[in-house]
Amino acid sequence: MSTVFGPIGLRLQTIPAGSIVLRDNRKKSISSERVCSFLLSATPVTEAQFSQLCQGNERSGHNLTHPAVHVSWLEAAAFCNRLSAQEGLPPAYAFAPNGSDAALLEQSCGYRLPTEAEWEFACRAGSNASRYGALDDIAWFADNSGGRTQPVGLKQPNAWGLFDMLGNVWEWCDDIYDPEVYGTYRVFRGGGWADNERGCLASNRRRSHPTYAIDDLGFRVARSQPEHTE
Repeated sequence: MSTVFGPIGLRLQTIPAGSIVLRDNRKKSISSERVCSFLLSATPVTEAQFSQLCQGNERSGHNLTHPAVHVSWLEAAAFCNRLSAQEGLPPAYAFAPNGSDAALLEQSCGYRLPTEAEWEFACRAGSNASRYGALDDIAWFADNSGGRTQPVGLKQPNAWGLFDMLGNVWEWCDDIYDPEVYGTYRVFRGGGWADNERGCLASNRRRSHPTYAIDDLGFRVARSQPEHTE
């Protein structure tokens, strides 16, 4: 996979086009989703990177290489828009006047959160396995995290050069979980430092209100790119 370097020290991996089968155990549903080629940050956004673009959110000095946490979905979307502006790209999110919600602008080439399909497709990296390696080798979880986040990029990456896709922190996705039942609740994926083995699977999904923020929930950024045809 090729690597692209973005602003504020971001390293983005080119994820190829493909398809992924998504399962929703609550609804007992299965769907096949097409994924176009896109860019995805190799690690979760760090405390240092978040601080560079979000004034008033200065992070603790000794945790600057750790994933940014206590970040709501709305704050993550706002970060994406600031990151787009930093690179001279159009924003990917249109915010409601009162800032209570945001909608993805489908045609934007700006930075955004990955969709669920993109996230799981990237996590699996061409494999059907629920993990891309032995858990202790690839993830910070309850048995090895010491009860806190750890610096990004220390564990083994998956086959597409992505670190910490499982463990360390859960990661916000763009998708609304189930609007008919949960309203504006958004999805997060991947498991975190406090989860046991069963919490760190490529298929696991959770949800919460877009204002929700906690110490094992972060995010990574994505960008759409033109899909090349043969």
